[in-house]
Amino acid sequence: MNNINRDYIEDYIGGLLPERKGLKPMEDYAEENFVPIIQPEVAQFLKVILKINKPKRILEIGTAIGYSAIVMAENTDSSTQISTIERNDDMVDLANQNISKFGYKDRIKVLRGEAEDKLVALEGKYDFIFLDAAKGQYRKFFDESMRLIDIGGIIVCDNVLFRGMVANEELVDPRKATIVKRLREFLIYINKLEGYSTSIIPIGDGIALTYRED
Repeated sequence: MNNINRDYIEDYIGGLLPERKGLKPMEDYAEENFVPIIQPEVAQFLKVILKINKPKRILEIGTAIGYSAIVMAENTDSSTQISTIERNDDMVDLANQNISKFGYKDRIKVLRGEAEDKLVALEGKYDFIFLDAAKGQYRKFFDESMRLIDIGGIIVCDNVLFRGMVANEELVDPRKATIVKRLREFLIYINKLEGYSTSIIPIGDGIALTYRED
């Protein structure tokens, strides 16, 4: 339980989700090796929002084993190109293996390196940006994302309620206090941005959806 919703709500929503047979081995690997990947509710949310948004260029910050990049490739047009940034060499290699296994080598490009370095070097506009990297750096990553997101584009940030700690002081682990503080400041910031509309959605570990108006 993430302390985001009551457990019976999480169980009920989870029970409604369709099976993802093809992705099950990756989910099992992530669980066995303590690799953080998006939760099933978030994967389903991405599926729906991508079918609505129909992006042609996607940027992901935080690849891990390539799970969410593959979810996004599965639910977009065959012409959609996805760039995803990952700093961990082992994760990059594993992600590339998984991407090739699923047949998306021509559509998903893994950019090896630190997100702050890769982001400043990127050019052009993206229709959809998915942020799922170091939570304490979300403000920095988001500011670079604003330069890259096109008008009418969407930025989705995962884990913004961080196990419920962001919304409830009693849940805060002292070891995570700095991350929680930064996430709270980040959520206030993106909700007040002119030219952008943001909605905080309490599924998974908390999602922030931001739409660029102009």
